[in-house]
Amino acid sequence: MRPPRHVLAAFGAEGSPELLPGGTGRSWRVGSLVIKPLDCSASELAWQAEVISSIEQDAFRVARPLPDAVDGWAASEYVVGEHRPQRWREIIGVGERFHVALANARKPHAILDARVDPWAVGDRVAWNEAPFPELDDVLSALEPVDAPSQLIHGDLTGNVLFHHELPPAIIDFAPYWRPTEFASAIVVADALSWEGAPAELAHVVDPQYLLRALVYRAVTTRLTGHAGPIAELDLARRIVATSPRRSS
Repeated sequence: MRPPRHVLAAFGAEGSPELLPGGTGRSWRVGSLVIKPLDCSASELAWQAEVISSIEQDAFRVARPLPDAVDGWAASEYVVGEHRPQRWREIIGVGERFHVALANARKPHAILDARVDPWAVGDRVAWNEAPFPELDDVLSALEPVDAPSQLIHGDLTGNVLFHHELPPAIIDFAPYWRPTEFASAIVVADALSWEGAPAELAHVVDPQYLLRALVYRAVTTRLTGHAGPIAELDLARRIVATSPRRSS
């Protein structure tokens, strides 16, 4: 569905809407803005805008969201770039720099605790904060990890855009309060599960984080309507059995 004219006017967007590739096919570029249906609460949107506007961009760019929604639509600034396949290690590096910039952000307890979407549930299951009986055998393999939590972007894989002249750009902030290596592990899990990455990429992250990332993706896959076998579960079992821990 295209954004209505009154929404464009309220955001001050000029030009004809152009459907952008990728994602779920709901994002529209209109001049200097990207407009899409709001996928979080109004309070979370305002908080995201405040957080993103406060960070220093160091060797990366970030699409800054506008703080207010209009009739169920949200807007962010358009950043030039494109997703490029097989750039997983670079994506992880961009995420690491982004997380350094976020290191002093405070946890928004009320906002994150209120989320009940499939991705929030998947995150809680991955950290033994919610049950999911279908995965009990995998969850029993989880061991404690000793790392501090902070604000992270939990969906970097398709949301880092590359440009031949400009620093990489980060879009569609997906906030979680977890150790930063969890964000890197999600990139690895996505690469192994969906993008044909070589098996040795699994060694980039600690297997306990990778296992959690695979659980996170498996749960969200199930909760968003997939009724058949889930490849992430088979991969999780192989990772637990065969991957060495990353040396410190």
